[in-house]
Amino acid sequence: MSLRFIVFVLCLAGGVCLAGDEKREADFADGINKTLTIGKAVWLEAEGRKFLGLYTETEKAAGKGVVIILHDMDGHPDQKQLIYDLRVFLPEHNWTTLSLQMPLREVGVEKEDYYALFPEAAARIQSGIGYAKSNGAENIVVVGYGLGGLMGIYALSEQVADIKALVTISLPVPTTENKTAQTLELIKKIKMPMLDIYGAVDVPDVTESARDRRLAAKENTGYRQVKINDEGHAYLHDEGLLVKRIYSWLGVTVEAAPVAQ
Repeated sequence: MSLRFIVFVLCLAGGVCLAGDEKREADFADGINKTLTIGKAVWLEAEGRKFLGLYTETEKAAGKGVVIILHDMDGHPDQKQLIYDLRVFLPEHNWTTLSLQMPLREVGVEKEDYYALFPEAAARIQSGIGYAKSNGAENIVVVGYGLGGLMGIYALSEQVADIKALVTISLPVPTTENKTAQTLELIKKIKMPMLDIYGAVDVPDVTESARDRRLAAKENTGYRQVKINDEGHAYLHDEGLLVKRIYSWLGVTVEAAPVAQ
């Protein structure tokens, strides 16, 4: 009897379900594969589970590297508008992108219910890094949006080899005793260059923690925080400014940054 089956039975019995929702991932993948016009779908594997990635190459033979993109809670690797914009427009500025499907929970759960999936998320990020390296990438950057940003700093606070920089967008600082999601403590462990972007009218646990995030990163000389005026969590009025901020920062940061060891 497999561990996955045991967890499934416990969920049906009303117990605590720690497994990701594979059906939601499969449904997203089916929809994406039917409409995908830019980039290609690749299937990666982590902890015995296959998951979808969208790999979008630059048109130039010698690109600057690969940006691994992590979506927000309940999202997918082609989500409109922000994730799609990142994965499609960064290649126009010489950065190949690899947008990953992060593990999902069932519809309607709280953010706290995702924390048990962080180790699986970290394994997926590592798998994405391996794929980028297998395609010859020397500069690898992680960009995480919302909960994807928290998954990113969780993963990179423990295993940072081969990553040149980290970008978080609307990084939450939840009020929780769960050590997995202690954002400020995780930020203190990040030694690589880090760009912390948020909207001026973002959700409260992002806007109200901006100063705390800066203080947590005070020993990281490569940390920078940027507030985008008049934007909320969805960046509905962005018109490309967010992507521009990211590739401009990468252009002056990554080439000068040593690979974290």
